[in-house]
Amino acid sequence: MRRRDFLKTAGLAATTAAVAAPAIAQSSPEIKWRMPCSWPKSLDTLYGAAEVMAKQVAEATDNKFQIQVFAAGEIVPGLAIVDAVQNGTVEIGHTASYYYFGKDPTFAFGTSVAFGPNARLNQGWYMLGGGKEVLDEFYKKYNLVSMLAGNTGCQMGGWFRKPINSVDDLKGLKMRIGGFPGRVLQKLGAVPQQIAGGDIYPALEKGTIDAAEWVGPYDDEKLGFYKVAPYYYSPGWWEGGSMLFAFVNLDKWNALPKHYRAVLENAAAYANQWCLAKYDAANPAALRRLLAGGTKLNVFSPQIMDACYKAAMELHAEISKDNASFKKVNESLMQFTKNGYQWFSVAELNYDVFLTNHNRG
Repeated sequence: MRRRDFLKTAGLAATTAAVAAPAIAQSSPEIKWRMPCSWPKSLDTLYGAAEVMAKQVAEATDNKFQIQVFAAGEIVPGLAIVDAVQNGTVEIGHTASYYYFGKDPTFAFGTSVAFGPNARLNQGWYMLGGGKEVLDEFYKKYNLVSMLAGNTGCQMGGWFRKPINSVDDLKGLKMRIGGFPGRVLQKLGAVPQQIAGGDIYPALEKGTIDAAEWVGPYDDEKLGFYKVAPYYYSPGWWEGGSMLFAFVNLDKWNALPKHYRAVLENAAAYANQWCLAKYDAANPAALRRLLAGGTKLNVFSPQIMDACYKAAMELHAEISKDNASFKKVNESLMQFTKNGYQWFSVAELNYDVFLTNHNRG
């Protein structure tokens, strides 16, 4: 190459670099968000999922996009995350959607509804089965955008001070149960209580409530329920595969550079998988410890399960008559669930039953 041509090329490259560098800097602004959670720090899987998400965002943007995580009650009450995000008090929050069913029963969907699908089918519906579209159409009314940021898998049925042998034993039972499924138990005579995670133990200890559910062995052990309620039941038919959400203020979302949106979504997806993996890794050992300590493990009777299923389907049908959003989301989820379980019964179920029987003890 001739010297003159080389100098012209080098000059052009330098000019291009000079133009490109400021453009890149301008498209990657320094942003700091706050993310309150519905969880205390002691619950290192639920709260940990929010921390994992924030860490991923910071690392992917060379710390230009930072999200500060807050435990329940530090800046926002644990059950007021949606309100704070909706009104712009904070930019993003980590929570369970069903905590806000009092605003509209449609909020029950997303995290879980009674006798909803397991973790894989719930996520399959949200990601590729039209779930995100119908949910975000609803959430838009509240100035929210949703993204998956955790999953608990199938939860346990809770801790009881006395055995629950029949449907009659549910009558008058004061039970802490999160979100919408409490209305199912209410149809069977129970008295549901919505109490944030950190406040459950004292209520159970004082006898203010007779029973409580949270997640599963790993978290329940941390919260100490086994000390005051020895009867541990399965399954948590109200939470077959509960999804947790990072709700983002819609205006703040729209203002983000597109590549920051992608970073946020990818970070949430990683936290989502991390959370489920953490529970799958931690729950078995925790359950063994609880049983060794005297916890009495029980399974809800077929009578109770059938009665709860009937009550749940009746409740969903009743609400669907007057709530178009609820009906639309319910029909979308139930159709996907039906198709999913028809397939699961062919391969997944048979495989799981076989290996479960060969790995007992």
